[in-house]
Amino acid sequence: MKNITLLGIDLAKDVFQLHGVNEYGKKILSKKVSRSALPTLIANMPHCKIVMEACGSSNYWSRKFMSYGHTVSQISPQHVKPFVQGNKNDKNDARAIVIAAQQDGMPTVPTKTIKQQEMQMNHRYRESLIQDRTALANRIRGYLREMGIFLAEGLSQVRKEVPLLLEDATNELTMDMREIISSCHKKVLDLDHEIERYTQKIEQFCKKNDMCGRLMQLPGVGPMTASIIYATVGDPHHFKNGRHFAAYLGLVPKEHSSGGKQCLMSISKRGDRYIRGLLIHGGRSVVKGADKKSDYVSSWVTRIKKERGYNKAAVAVANKNARHMWAIMAYDDKYINHHNDIKAA
Repeated sequence: MKNITLLGIDLAKDVFQLHGVNEYGKKILSKKVSRSALPTLIANMPHCKIVMEACGSSNYWSRKFMSYGHTVSQISPQHVKPFVQGNKNDKNDARAIVIAAQQDGMPTVPTKTIKQQEMQMNHRYRESLIQDRTALANRIRGYLREMGIFLAEGLSQVRKEVPLLLEDATNELTMDMREIISSCHKKVLDLDHEIERYTQKIEQFCKKNDMCGRLMQLPGVGPMTASIIYATVGDPHHFKNGRHFAAYLGLVPKEHSSGGKQCLMSISKRGDRYIRGLLIHGGRSVVKGADKKSDYVSSWVTRIKKERGYNKAAVAVANKNARHMWAIMAYDDKYINHHNDIKAA
């Protein structure tokens, strides 16, 4: 125990597998520990580097182990999987975590604070509410379509037309059908209010948070984008530079080069799909309003749009915003917004 310099922990609900090695990579510890016994064991262990897979509860355990004085890192599961030797079990998984952590240049996942996890939970719950609302609206459309009633696209049509259809006695809807559709429609309206409530909570948070306020100075960046970036990025210096951060969000081209011949493809789409979507939506708003501006950034956006098309221009703006965001967070920098009238995401 005293000679352990690197400890890999395979997290679980009840029983955790530990694998510890010394500075020479020799196995010193390999044992199972219950959830209740783990904190005491780690607290009494000499300070070392602890590595876990980034998964459910990993942020909680990371903060707890760091409070004991240990250095803690999280590695994405897809980077650990190639190092699993033999059959998949807890023992081999813990050993694979240690082997992965010993590789040069192994990317790690920053540990989130409680405040960051709280904001991320707000976003995730709000997004799930939007998905539930979309599912209900599609269900209503399906029910009505079966009776030969077709609604135009858009949630606004569901909100407006369904009450009129329920009151229309000339259609073929039975009383039971009307009751079911009415219940679904009421849930859609309830979800509207719930989504708006969490939207306002996020906006209020951004008004009080200085970092979010500075991020929102960027063109096309609004409360949603600024707050989820704040919630996702722990220590900005975890990334080497702005380009590394843009690559982390999947806003750079995939590469399939060989024999000295470079082949760049579409964007990699790695990382968080939700964040990338917000950045690209904000980029579209910048591209849409760039024709009416004459500043340097708008001229650049207009040129990209003419040369490569609307969507590539939006991705280019998203990439540039991601790099600017990293600079703002890493160096406490500021950005002068020349697009005050552009709608943000």
